[in-house]
Amino acid sequence: MTDYGHELQFGVFAMPSAQDPDQVVALAQAAEAAGLDLVTYQDHPYNPGFLDVYALMSFVAARTERIRLAANVTNLPLRPPAVLAKMGASIDLLSGGRFEMGLGAGGFGDAIKSMGGPDRTTGERVTALGEAIDIMRGIWTGSGQMFKHKGKQYDIPGVRAGPAPTHDIGIWLGAYKPRMLALTGAKADGWLPSYDYIKEPGITESNRLIDEAARAAGRDPREIRRLLNLGRVSLAATNGGFLNGPASQWVEELTALALEHGFSTFIVASEDPDLFKTLGQEIAPAVRAAVAKARAANPALLAPLGRRAAARAQRAPGIDYDAVPATLAKDAIEPGDRLYGSVRHTYLWSGSPGIVLRPGSAEEVAEAVLFTRRQNVPLAIRSGGHGISGRSTNDGGVVIDLRKLDTITVLDRARRRVRIGPGARWGQVAEALAPHGLAISSGDYGDVGVGGLGTSGGLGFLARKHGLTIDHLVAAEIVLADGRIVRTDAEHEPDLFWAIRGAGANFGVVTAFEFEAAELGNVIRAIQVFDASDAGALVQNWGRLVEAAPREITSFLYLFPGQRNPMAQAVSVYAGDDVDAAAEALTPLGSAGPLVQQQAHIAPYPALIPWQGGPQGGGGSLSGRSGLVDHITPEIGAAVAEVLSSRASSMLQFRAVGGAVNDLSADATAYAHRTQNFSFNAAATPDTEMRLNAIWARLRPHLNGMYFNFETHPDPDRLREAFPAATLARLRSLKRRYDEHNVFSSNFNIVPTDDAKVA
Repeated sequence: MTDYGHELQFGVFAMPSAQDPDQVVALAQAAEAAGLDLVTYQDHPYNPGFLDVYALMSFVAARTERIRLAANVTNLPLRPPAVLAKMGASIDLLSGGRFEMGLGAGGFGDAIKSMGGPDRTTGERVTALGEAIDIMRGIWTGSGQMFKHKGKQYDIPGVRAGPAPTHDIGIWLGAYKPRMLALTGAKADGWLPSYDYIKEPGITESNRLIDEAARAAGRDPREIRRLLNLGRVSLAATNGGFLNGPASQWVEELTALALEHGFSTFIVASEDPDLFKTLGQEIAPAVRAAVAKARAANPALLAPLGRRAAARAQRAPGIDYDAVPATLAKDAIEPGDRLYGSVRHTYLWSGSPGIVLRPGSAEEVAEAVLFTRRQNVPLAIRSGGHGISGRSTNDGGVVIDLRKLDTITVLDRARRRVRIGPGARWGQVAEALAPHGLAISSGDYGDVGVGGLGTSGGLGFLARKHGLTIDHLVAAEIVLADGRIVRTDAEHEPDLFWAIRGAGANFGVVTAFEFEAAELGNVIRAIQVFDASDAGALVQNWGRLVEAAPREITSFLYLFPGQRNPMAQAVSVYAGDDVDAAAEALTPLGSAGPLVQQQAHIAPYPALIPWQGGPQGGGGSLSGRSGLVDHITPEIGAAVAEVLSSRASSMLQFRAVGGAVNDLSADATAYAHRTQNFSFNAAATPDTEMRLNAIWARLRPHLNGMYFNFETHPDPDRLREAFPAATLARLRSLKRRYDEHNVFSSNFNIVPTDDAKVA
């Protein structure tokens, strides 16, 4: 008895006929309606009567909701593997994780050559297939880092890896000969032969060769799913041969294939919707029940499949991997896993966490927190993975990645109440709320996660009109250090509610936010480009004009050293669609300095913060410096000019706050900076950090506080800049109440104490 323990799947092998494409799509829909798991298509690009399979699968994915898709099998010689990786990842992303990669070395050599494909020997085709697997998996890491491959058949000089697919795409090989079977065991996720070509004793011998190759590669043979194309089959009243008979015969024969030979995916060649229905609703459930009964009677045969030895060897010290709760283990990503490259880094920071946990509920977040408390490693919390400060990744520790908690729900339109998961990105939020005529003030980049801004501040394009992001927070669900899940608002845990609005990362993991959104339709955005040769005068003029502008205007000023002369760009948003009022308010900003170019347009708010949703690329480190100022003074102007002339920073940025931000009192939230009109930020590379630090040290006496989301310096004194003394004293006292053991310490760490004098 051979059973590799995989969940059973049932699918169809359909003709991608160009003669009746609507019928091809309809058959996929019929297979889905029948409850089948998979639809596959043969890939013969040189056949003039066939649709292109990848174009077809994209279309079918759009016309279905659940069924998975694969080529059976992809003709590799006519599809470069780097491009094929992009195609596969794209279909997977667009379909919500429903694509698998059936792959073949390429038969019909003359036909391949007729389309301009390579003329390879059989051995060269197998070599090319092995290299293609490595290339595709390298691209699928989605790390954004440079991927290179120098092989005998393929040469990739250097391409940025990405995008990452939604799920870990399986690579299934159509293999029959010993060398192909060995490649399947060494590298593939599945073996996909056709019954008519393999039969017995070929099945037993092929499984043996695959298993031997898997063990030789340090793999468990159970890592390789066994799939089987069943050829032309039929339902009949009496037994007419293999899978040509009544449903009961099918159940018996498929159960035997599953238990005796380890096949777990059965693909029938048919265009008969009635057969689909019988297969999906009668045969498949009966086979699953029979296999489950046999497995229950022989539990020793199905010991849990752990990670392969090569992956286990890359585990970090200090983490008890075997103790990861089962609810989290299934989606956890370790350093040896294929998707590790897509989760290890943040937007600009490289990381090497020991494990990334991806909970899908508040209860699973609680399990993740309690698990991490038992480990002797750092903890990082990640919402969207943007985190310029770099604190949502680490080296050797645990990352709790909240990106599955991304739902956006309008709870009450009349009260403008919305519930948002921390893993949603602000661009998604803007798109989801726009049809309701609502918006929430957020940052200037759509891929920023809700959790980061929702617990720290949120200096966005609507700030002067509608305040900070946290100013709209009315309630939150949060997992505390002891694993409790609590609701906090003005009536429930009010001290905690005060603390999480500005210092939330120190008190727990917010698993849901409730915001009161603002009424907003279209806005008007102006972009003005200036010659910044006299940068000091420019920033002072701009600051004076912004302070004088109506609250509907929020403006960000970006300054760059430039190739020859420094340049500046102001991006200003009028929070409304009154064109005349916007023109009157925006026009004066153009007098801040020598105006090189300007444009303005009306747009829906989501257009200001589009989002892509891919993984964050990492690739290095960034030194960020941040400060808040009441007004842009000559001293600040001089510092700006010095930074630009010395090229100590590749970009400086001023963000206007003030207005509605300053309507709240300093003690209303843990974000206490309610007199300042501007946030001032600069970024440096490791090569320029010392120059920027020297200038910033001279500038610091002229600053009034700091917004820590843009600050990377670990000096504890920065904590006193982020929080005034009275605020910090209260936070430290509350920290002892809610996180006595300082579990949440990876952000600007507020150490628990009852002694206000420490502040």
